[in-house]
Amino acid sequence: MNTTQLSLKGNWNVVKGKLKQAYGELTDDDLKYVEGQEDELVGRIQKRIGTTAADVHHLLEMYNRH
Repeated sequence: MNTTQLSLKGNWNVVKGKLKQAYGELTDDDLKYVEGQEDELVGRIQKRIGTTAADVHHLLEMYNRH
């Protein structure tokens, strides 16, 4: 997730907002971003929306591009 990790830093609030719009069940605690703990973030999102880590990575990349 290195490229996503680097690009999320500056855009995280935008990505977070898009994720919350798309997945209303996500909370601020689920989406708490701490640099260096991206795997934990992915795990929280994965657990909350019931998908795979690969799907979460794809969502993060997709929402980060738009």
